[in-house]
Amino acid sequence: MTKQYLLGIDIGTSACKVALFGKDGKVEAAVSEGYPVYYPHPGWAEQNPDEWWEAVCKAIWTVISSSGVSPDDIAGIGIDGQSWSAIAIDEEGKVLTNTPIWMDTRAQSICDRVNAEVGGEKIFELCGNMLQPSYTTAKILWYKENMPEVYAKTYKILQSNSFIGYRLTGAITQDVSMGYGLHCFNMRTGKWDYEMCEALGIPAGFLPEVVACHQIIGTVTEKAAEQTGLKVGTPVAAGGLDAACGTLGAGVIHPGETQEQGGQAGGMSICIDEYAADPRLILGYHVVPDQWLLQGGTVGGGGVMRWLEHEFGDYERVVAVEKGKTSLHQYNEEAEQVPAGSDGLVFLPYMAGERSPIWDPNAKGVFYGLDFSKTKGHMIRSCMEGVAYSLKHNLDVAEQAGAYVKELRAVGGSANSALWMQIKSDITGKPLVVPFSDTATTLGAAILAGVGVGMYENFEDAVAQTVQITRRYEPNHANDNVYGKNYETYLALYENLKDLMKKNAE
Repeated sequence: MTKQYLLGIDIGTSACKVALFGKDGKVEAAVSEGYPVYYPHPGWAEQNPDEWWEAVCKAIWTVISSSGVSPDDIAGIGIDGQSWSAIAIDEEGKVLTNTPIWMDTRAQSICDRVNAEVGGEKIFELCGNMLQPSYTTAKILWYKENMPEVYAKTYKILQSNSFIGYRLTGAITQDVSMGYGLHCFNMRTGKWDYEMCEALGIPAGFLPEVVACHQIIGTVTEKAAEQTGLKVGTPVAAGGLDAACGTLGAGVIHPGETQEQGGQAGGMSICIDEYAADPRLILGYHVVPDQWLLQGGTVGGGGVMRWLEHEFGDYERVVAVEKGKTSLHQYNEEAEQVPAGSDGLVFLPYMAGERSPIWDPNAKGVFYGLDFSKTKGHMIRSCMEGVAYSLKHNLDVAEQAGAYVKELRAVGGSANSALWMQIKSDITGKPLVVPFSDTATTLGAAILAGVGVGMYENFEDAVAQTVQITRRYEPNHANDNVYGKNYETYLALYENLKDLMKKNAE
């Protein structure tokens, strides 16, 4: 019998997700396993990669046992992960320290110095991205200056997906879509630039070989099979950036098609077939060959609602069983009772600084317009709207850079909220469609494995067989005036507060 199943692994910020798919993209089983984020100091955000691996092993066992599918019938495994890790391993593969993650801004002063010494414009010209503290580059340099014992023992620097790939196969690689995290990566050629390595002070030996995202890097080892329940010899693809895999899983493979991200983080990814960089945005390779993604990445995505529910959702959690509705479902109902524009309450979703397009590690979350008439529902809806304003901000900048967006394809947990999707459509003025919102990212990872092992002829064939649209939203232009006014307030709030935010951070 021909093997007809693919396994997708997603290393997210709050949890790993593992899903088993049929060739048609149908989910046979899926599970999440959480792990913590550590915040030891202001501006720091880090995770333990070994805890990722423990969660992955547990999740794979659960998926296999609950699906009833034999490990013998899994044709391949694909892995995606969060961006801008800096996992330092020694020659034996041991993790030397927790990795700062994409929210971490501890290396701002290092970036300021390197941009002055090497030249920010020179760096941008090579890699298409400004040197910022959230990128991998800054974290390696931080190790050098603040953890010399770790730096001295470092053999390779891995990304989140390549670390899991290494644990599964023993192969040390760097996929092309994750290259954008290092500023010695030539964004035009997809290769390392060793002159820039020297200029930045990053040893070339730290950098693994760059491979295509659908390349089979190896097979599951005996040790990994014992830990996961997988079959020895199962092929593993390199995988790629979570946002890029989510973009593929949403069916975005042609220029102009755009994915809207609603996971822990927010943002968008516009598929382009010609190099186009803007210092306010993020440029990286797509997991689909010969394409780039012009991206906006924000800290305020679904994580904003997760925070709000965690801190203020006690009542909704208590009555969840009685009402037969989750706390987040109740939150949606409360927000639906509030008119568009939240009666003037505007939220800045800068909960861990902010990435594109303002690139300000000192930015803070703000509620503006609170008074005695405002309810919890107002706060919930204003959070949804604030995230949508950050999406619009990035889309506006992208269109200024020459990238036109016709339609958004939404993925991530927030795509399960019909209200939030309508708000995003209204505020951006773009039609929005929803494929498999919960599984698009793991599906994209699985597709890479499917193409790599020859289950699909190419990416066109894979998307045609696996991606289906479930819902569609059109912008309600009756809300244009109120959202337009609030968006102006949103932009003005940051401009008027950014100096104060910087002063308080200092």
